[in-house]
Amino acid sequence: MLNVQLRGLFSLKKLLIINFSLLIFTSCSVQQKISKSAKQVINDTSLLTAHVGISIYEPESGKYWYNYQGDKYFVPASNTKIPTCYAAMKYLGDSLMGWYVKESNDTIYIKPNGDPTFLHPDFKQQRLFDLIIRTKKKISVEVFDPQFQRFGNGWTWNDFDASYMPERSTRPIYGNLVTFKMNGDSIEIIPKYFKSINNFPSAWWEYGKRFDINRSKHTNYFRIQKTSSIFTFKQIPFTGSDNGNVEDILLLDTIWSIKKDFLMYYHGSYLKVHYNNFFTQSTDSLLKPLMHRSDNFFAEQSLLMVSNERLGVMNDAKIIDTLLKTDFKDLPQRPRWADGSGLSRYNLFTPQDFVSILNKMKNEFGMERIKVIFPTGGTGTISNYYKADSNYIFAKTGTLSGVVALSGFLYTKKGKLLIFSTLVNNHQASSTAVRRAVEKFIQGIREKY
Repeated sequence: MLNVQLRGLFSLKKLLIINFSLLIFTSCSVQQKISKSAKQVINDTSLLTAHVGISIYEPESGKYWYNYQGDKYFVPASNTKIPTCYAAMKYLGDSLMGWYVKESNDTIYIKPNGDPTFLHPDFKQQRLFDLIIRTKKKISVEVFDPQFQRFGNGWTWNDFDASYMPERSTRPIYGNLVTFKMNGDSIEIIPKYFKSINNFPSAWWEYGKRFDINRSKHTNYFRIQKTSSIFTFKQIPFTGSDNGNVEDILLLDTIWSIKKDFLMYYHGSYLKVHYNNFFTQSTDSLLKPLMHRSDNFFAEQSLLMVSNERLGVMNDAKIIDTLLKTDFKDLPQRPRWADGSGLSRYNLFTPQDFVSILNKMKNEFGMERIKVIFPTGGTGTISNYYKADSNYIFAKTGTLSGVVALSGFLYTKKGKLLIFSTLVNNHQASSTAVRRAVEKFIQGIREKY
């Protein structure tokens, strides 16, 4: 009887060893196959002089299928929006607490919370604006020190008038952009305030509509310059001081045209007003364009709103430090995180960092919510890529000069869910060539596994 039991134990042990060996062999085989495919990417002519990092992780098994310089630091560009998006998903709730509002017998007190959707053309529902224009009460706006600069840490100063770099604000309005567009034979300007303070010449007649519009660096005065191209549309950030006075002028000017008895009374926190939360939009209605079109302004304001929610102050440096010490304390490598959008080249993350953050997203919020927020093939910033893999890849791009990044989720044809991060720095090719090389690699993994 003892011999039979011993033979049974030996057989079980042998079976376990065989299964374990098969698992190791299969794992090594997958790594070798992916490594062979990855070498084709790394040795692609568009990447020969570049630094490349690739991490591929299977959450079901909790193991990396492949790591090539996955623990090395890279400038991630807009992949920086991934930790920002995580923080917003976790701390902003289902709806944006865009403003604080308190009504008394004769006054409505409002306090801003950095909500970037206020009078933004993408958001037709404007609950606070409707409240202001309906009421017969006075409006009192609280002013406070935001503890941040309008430009992020490490932003490129000569992009001050680029539409992708609006200045940050405690109380943004119209997306902190001025919109110019041809409407028949005239230029429509939104907000109208900027038309009233600029003496625009009839240059579009003199130049046969072949002109461009630019802004002086430290002012809100715009100039028209003759060019060879016909002008149709342009958006330029307006500039203001750190106390937000330009935004207040725009609010006053906008409402004054509708409600002549509207006045703004500024006060400080010394009044100790006990505010109520005032929700403006669903949180995901902000996060979807943030990720789909890689909206830098939405990303920066989202991080400031998270800061106000958690710390009671809008301070990007403080909230980044807090997040790194709490939610992101277990990242494989501690990143250098400088801003919410990725405009700064001071940001340094590893591929493994992004895999870890994406895995936290999946575990805490679920893939169904992620599929709504992240672009898939043929949409958003990957509208020209992964079209055959639509609804199988959900990923965030990142682009700066010499930088191409892509991190996200991939469903293989065998039904496995993978998390991946590919970071490319210092390439000298076109971004399109680099993205096509990475696309070929990712699609190969989907096909084979």
